[in-house]
Amino acid sequence: MTQNLKAHMLIFIATILIAFSFIISGKISGLINPISLTLLRFVLAFTVLLPFILLSKKYRNKIKQSFSKGLKISLFYSLYFILLFKALEYTSALNTSTLFTLVPLLTAIFASFIFNDKLNILKLSIYLLGMIGTVIVIFDGSLEAIIKLTFNSGDIIFLFAVVSMGIYSISAKYFYEKDDEVLVLTLMTLFGGIIWMSLALIIFDIPFEWMKLERENIYYMLYLSIGATLFTVFLYQKATIVIGPNKVMAYVYLNPAIVAFIMFIYENELINLNMLIGILISVFATILLLKENKKL
Repeated sequence: MTQNLKAHMLIFIATILIAFSFIISGKISGLINPISLTLLRFVLAFTVLLPFILLSKKYRNKIKQSFSKGLKISLFYSLYFILLFKALEYTSALNTSTLFTLVPLLTAIFASFIFNDKLNILKLSIYLLGMIGTVIVIFDGSLEAIIKLTFNSGDIIFLFAVVSMGIYSISAKYFYEKDDEVLVLTLMTLFGGIIWMSLALIIFDIPFEWMKLERENIYYMLYLSIGATLFTVFLYQKATIVIGPNKVMAYVYLNPAIVAFIMFIYENELINLNMLIGILISVFATILLLKENKKL
């Protein structure tokens, strides 16, 4: 199996893990402040990974050189979550989901400047196609709901979150050097996330309230911390190094489709014809982007 194929498999697994996280997050939303909840995710993920790093001399020796890189990478990753949760105080999840479709395009624009990856009319058209397909899925295929979509101040906040996510995807490639250990870089990214999210709690005067989580919520938190945070940060970092941020972010268009299929299987939520068309468009656009984007 080639390195490229492995990277694509890793990012597809990460996409599935993230899709499940949307559903699981809904089960514990509202219990405590989401910024505090995200900090807990980082803390648990860091705690799980730390012993594996400390037990290996090879990994321990890389901690110092990876610290500043992880701090920079995690800044944009953390900023995305902070801005997302602040935006949701003023806008809807539908609006943020719609605006999130801009991430692959913004990543491509940033990559054209940072990595000299040319962005032509064909690529722009494919990104637009992917956005259309994803939006159709998000709105359950309802043209009326799409037409009625209105934007507000919360959406402006979330646009900055989208920019942060685009920069995060670029930074995962930009700051990596050949002698870095991805596992150690993942640990330092999580540690950086703890620092930035802790600062957010102080700035916005948010209490921890972790004790409000009941026993049944612990399993959800373990998944969000290990599956949707630790594994995905590692998988994204690993894949971005090999295939570049453009191809990694192309998988964003598959998120709503995978969530829809999961909900269909586990919650018996039906997929209507319009949604199915949107899913097919998203998948088609993703395939085209993976073929068009050159390895960075």
